This record gives sequence, C-alpha cells and structure tokens, in this order.
Amino acid sequence: MSEGAPMTDLDRAASFLAAHARILDRRRFEALIHDDDAARHAIVRGLDAYRNADGGYGWGLEPDLRAPESQPAAALHALEALADAGPATSPHATALLDWLGAVTLPDGGLPFALPIADPAGCAPFWTQADPAVSSLQITAAVAAQAHRAARGDEAIRAHPWLQTATRYCFDAIREIDEEPFAYVLSFALAFLDETAETHAEAGELIGRLARFLPRDGALPVAGGAPGEAVHVLSAPARPVRAILDPRAVAAELDRLERTQLADGGWAVDFTSHSAAAALEWRGYTTVAALATLRRNGR
Repeated sequence: MSEGAPMTDLDRAASFLAAHARILDRRRFEALIHDDDAARHAIVRGLDAYRNADGGYGWGLEPDLRAPESQPAAALHALEALADAGPATSPHATALLDWLGAVTLPDGGLPFALPIADPAGCAPFWTQADPAVSSLQITAAVAAQAHRAARGDEAIRAHPWLQTATRYCFDAIREIDEEPFAYVLSFALAFLDETAETHAEAGELIGRLARFLPRDGALPVAGGAPGEAVHVLSAPARPVRAILDPRAVAAELDRLERTQLADGGWAVDFTSHSAAAALEWRGYTTVAALATLRRNGR
C-alpha cells in the first residue's frame, strides 16, 4: 500500500451490501471475506433462481439484460459465481455448457446476445445484437470464467464446449491487428491470463496485445458514458500483471480504495438501463472491488 493510502472499510461495505445488493452478491461477499463454506453452497443454490429449463441462465442475472431468456451474458455471470463458489460445485454445470454448445455458432464463437422477446430494462447493445455473428468480446468473457470455474470442477474442465470456445478465442485474438474496443481487449486479456498455465500460445498472444495496453491498464471506453474506462488489473504473479507498470498498479489500487463511497459501496462509471440494474451493478461492483483489493493484499 502506498504511503497515505486509505484503508478499505469492510463494515461499511457489508452494511451497503445488506441494504442494497442482491442476495447472490451478499453471499459472494461472505465467501470472499469470511471464507465461508455455507456461503459457497448458497451461491450455487442461489443461481437456480436465474436458471431456465434449457440449461442456460437469464432473468436479469446480467443486470442490464432483464429478459427471462437464456443468454451468453448470463452464462458469464453464472460461471463467475461458480468460480467464486469453488471448491463447491454445481450439479447444473454440465447442462450450462451443453446449452452454450447448442448456441455456439459454426466458427466456434458465441453471439453477443440471442433474440429478446421483451426489451424492458434491457440495454440497447443487447437488444440490437446480431445473433448470427460471433463475438470475441462475449466468447472470451464467458470462456475466461469457465476456465476459472474449471479449476475446481472436472465436469467443466473436460467439457467439449470449453475446448471449442478456447480454440475460437485463440484464433480470433491472433487476427487482431489494430487497437480493439476496450471491452474486447480487456476480456481477451482476461481469457489469456486464465489460460496461460495450460496453453503455451496464451503467453505469445499476451505479448501481441501488450502494444494496445497502456502501462497503467486504463482503457477509455469509446462511446461510453463520460469518464467510463476499463481498468485491466491482473492478479499478482499473472502474465498480464508483468506488462503493467508496478507503480501504476499501486496507484490504481490506491484509487480503488479511495473511491469507496460514504455509504460503503463503490459506484459504477457506466450507464445502467433500469433502476434495479443501477443498484445491482453497485452491489456487483462492490464485491469485485473488494476481491481485487484482497487478492492484492490490501
């Protein structure tokens, strides 16, 4: 921690989450802070409320996609929650990856979003997505969380969809020859970071993308809300961390601690598309901020 940096107030964060966050994120906080097995199993069970009969997830698990239909973005959040719940595993993990396999396009990628019957509370970038075109952004994001969850779940690790999506991501990342959209770059790097220990080509591709990543890891979002940026902050000792400036990383962690608000939570810098999403994103973001600070020894 840099000299003079503020300490995170966990009590205020807990109070914020109790007052405003989804139960799912409150349980993720419990598992993170208290290393609680009951919370881990509650995360797994809590996902059932968002699960559909087809094996996928919807119902607003992605806060700005309120529609009930199963969506790749909801699969991303489900896999992230399962990774947080590890070593607890879900009996529905195989069905989720089966669903992902069923909606994967012929080139091995996922569409950014599938058709939405009722767009109420859904961000336009979801409702206007082309379901016939593969998206590196969403495929890399989902695959990265699947690789995280696979560390503690053989059913995920051995599933053929993960191999298909991984191959698609490597091939699509290799084709990047100009600066990509901030979210594409951040999710591609997250995917490569998660696969670096098991796939030799991940390290090479991190080197190729490094030219697009500022040393402080801050990526302004073109066309986003004023001040919106993605902050790439890999975990310590991970390959992406090695291409960041250590002083800039320390400054970013200081910034993250400093931006805890008086109510105990963290704000988001992007536009939410419903009142429910605005609160749910704050709960999600608060847990994410605490997880980043904890894995960096803050």
